[in-house]
Amino acid sequence: MGLPPKLWFQLERLKKALLSTFGTSKQNYDTSHRMCSNCRALVERGASVCPFCGEKLGSARARSSPGVPGRILGVIPIPSTATSVVVAVNIALYAISWYMTASSASAQLNPMSAMGGISGEVLLRLGAKSPYILVGQWWRLVTAIFLHAGLLHIGLNLWCLFDLGPEVESLFSTTKFVVFYLVSGVAGFLLSFWWSPYGMSVGASGAILGMIGVLIGASFHHGHLGKEYRGQLWRWVIYIAIFGLFFAVDNAAHLGGLATGALLGYLVPEGEAETRAGQNLWNLLAVLSIVIIAGSFALMALQLGQPLR
Repeated sequence: MGLPPKLWFQLERLKKALLSTFGTSKQNYDTSHRMCSNCRALVERGASVCPFCGEKLGSARARSSPGVPGRILGVIPIPSTATSVVVAVNIALYAISWYMTASSASAQLNPMSAMGGISGEVLLRLGAKSPYILVGQWWRLVTAIFLHAGLLHIGLNLWCLFDLGPEVESLFSTTKFVVFYLVSGVAGFLLSFWWSPYGMSVGASGAILGMIGVLIGASFHHGHLGKEYRGQLWRWVIYIAIFGLFFAVDNAAHLGGLATGALLGYLVPEGEAETRAGQNLWNLLAVLSIVIIAGSFALMALQLGQPLR
């Protein structure tokens, strides 16, 4: 007796995520089928009615040519849409912070860092996690997620995000990824602020550890295959923890993001929501997350020209 279509699809998707993450996949994507929005079963791409539940299906969306996802220089997988936007925002803010640092250094006749280091004052002005949260600048818990202190810092974080972001989007959905990324990043900086309220820190690593946590949490629902996948993910965590012992990183933010992500990955069902109400709820949460991010940067911009007190 074969597996139920929904269970088979979930196992195949997790297997694909595992193989893709560690670069071992040699299979092409199957573009001849799509998923029923009601029962989550795989059906023929051109079908108008699901043969499993009788749900009426809309027109199939256009697909790109079949094949494995492209990789930059044959190594870095090209991320899916939401991940691409997050990466672009990180790069844009790093470029802005570098320009501000260079302008300040030039005005003061100081040399620039050879590794693209960003000055602490610039990071403070652009929204780093700092004691200013104590005077009501809560938005720093959000803006700090998108700031980086140097080329090595942003390079390592974006490398991890390129790999992990598409896996979370594929396994859960784009809307859930947006919510997970913001919630785990903010949770990381909340723990960091509780642990060290007078310290300053920036970076996407709390949110990225959150993505690892999400995949770890989800793996508990997939038996032996999930256990193997979880073992690989824990290696990422161990490597990052070892790195944190030798470099000045915000370990509290890492821990907060990881724990929050693991809880979300375990509790939140994978894939798109199974009901229209559920889909509307996640769409609303994703839009709310984007509004919070945009609003936080707007509040940062309003105080950009004011003196730091």
